[in-house]
Amino acid sequence: MKLRILIIIAAAVFIAGIIGCVLVLNAPKKNTVNIKSGGKVLYTLDLSKEDDRTFEVKSSDGGVNLIEIKDGKIRVKSADCPDKTCMRMGWLESSAMPVVCLPHRLVIEFTDDDGGVDAVAE
Repeated sequence: MKLRILIIIAAAVFIAGIIGCVLVLNAPKKNTVNIKSGGKVLYTLDLSKEDDRTFEVKSSDGGVNLIEIKDGKIRVKSADCPDKTCMRMGWLESSAMPVVCLPHRLVIEFTDDDGGVDAVAE
């Protein structure tokens, strides 16, 4: 009896995981991203309107991340943080998984706000 209950619970968790993955991967394509440092929005960009370019984002602790926009996608191209995890995260593809640089407190994430702002600079 206990084994049957465990099998049912495991099957339910497995099915819920598959459904969650399908929903995340099939989410509608978003084009507007926020680039935040220390919780403050530095840039709001519509990637569908941006030219291919790279630019620096400096953190309050003096660290620097080089952000690349190419073919309507965005990523951290280089960073002077010790672990370089933000670079290994690759291109921002899903609103479920932002690009994050913890040492520099940098976050690049999709936003639902398509309110007509092309760029906001600090």
